[in-house]
Amino acid sequence: MDALVLIGSFCLLAALGVPVAYCLGLAALIGALWIDIPAEAVMLKISDGTDDFALLAIPFFVLAGAIMAEGGMAARLINLAKVFVGWIRGGLALVNILASTMFGCISGSSVADTASIGSVMIPQMVKQGYSRVFATNLTICGSVQAVVIPPSHNAVIYSLAAGGTVSIGALFLAGVFPGLLFGLCLVGLVLWLARKREMPKAEPITWGQSVRIALDAVWGLVTIVIILGGILSGIFTATESAAVACVYAFLVTMFVYRDYKWRDLPRLVHRVVKTVAMVMMLIGFSVAFGYLMALMQIPAKATQFFLTLTSDKYVMLLLVNVLLLVLGTFMDMAPMLLICTPILLPVMKTFGVDPVHFGMIMIINLGIGLITPPVGPTLFVGCAIGKVTMEEVSKELWPFYGAMCLALLIVTYVPALSLWLPRAFGL
Repeated sequence: MDALVLIGSFCLLAALGVPVAYCLGLAALIGALWIDIPAEAVMLKISDGTDDFALLAIPFFVLAGAIMAEGGMAARLINLAKVFVGWIRGGLALVNILASTMFGCISGSSVADTASIGSVMIPQMVKQGYSRVFATNLTICGSVQAVVIPPSHNAVIYSLAAGGTVSIGALFLAGVFPGLLFGLCLVGLVLWLARKREMPKAEPITWGQSVRIALDAVWGLVTIVIILGGILSGIFTATESAAVACVYAFLVTMFVYRDYKWRDLPRLVHRVVKTVAMVMMLIGFSVAFGYLMALMQIPAKATQFFLTLTSDKYVMLLLVNVLLLVLGTFMDMAPMLLICTPILLPVMKTFGVDPVHFGMIMIINLGIGLITPPVGPTLFVGCAIGKVTMEEVSKELWPFYGAMCLALLIVTYVPALSLWLPRAFGL
């Protein structure tokens, strides 16, 4: 009955249209009153939830990504991607994917990736003869790489939801190969469609142009070296590397590229502050919600329930993936990580699944939810930029879903793909 009151009140509030963060906070208060816990205890948990040094990585990564997204980095990465794959049949589609891979290493956000890459690539693809719907679909699907490839602030949120027991550095490294696999699955789909639909190919770029393009883009790529290199060398923690990357992004954007105007900077900071405030509010309320779940022994009860369904680890992984894919269509990624991790992670540990590996499964799975109607923020942004309707996009998304689900299944059933790199560095 306790679990029904807590989860039922959350679902009722969500059905009434209350924002998810407030649903979590109000449901935690209702649950506390139901089991006779002082409201002050809930308030203290909300405060404790945001009082964590590791959480500083989120605003720094969001700000660094926003500065790079609006400071001309996306266009330079697109030009660099053209050097490598632009000359292949369907090359502009491959450029889209490769640019999303490189920009994902800087932004860590699929929405920022879609907005930045899409605003440049979709018009170019349409001009070259690609369907507007296809260009939009490719852009939003390619942007999902950004939630997996480091620096992913969703990895920070997962680490917090796991009780801080999972290293952020390990999660960053674990996302490298799954993120690249995700991109390769999309590349395979594009190569198949390019031959089938006889997609156009661009003229090769000369050697001299290639050198100039690479030199122009290298400043942004150094951000990746700062983040991963600083963490792996032990010079920075994940939070410190985020702060250094933020300062570096500012210096490169404002003093090297100089595409962004100083007068626009306050508006950018204002948008970032709004985004971070929403995320931090969500985290604080979710910690209080998780505290009530622990008191009501909901994770333990969920573990017992799942164990009654099957004792086979591989069947359980399939069931959890299906559950997350369904839930991800109705709720954004951050609240899903914060709500589902405390419930599902103990179940996965019972079956011997490594928490780092399970983090990659959750992040990729819920990343697919970002482009799935009816609640898909990346889908909405992509449709707005591509000037197409959600209905048009949804009708032609199925081949892309097939490629993304293939990547999800490989990551799910080949744990070494996620765990090899962290273990190689002793994380």
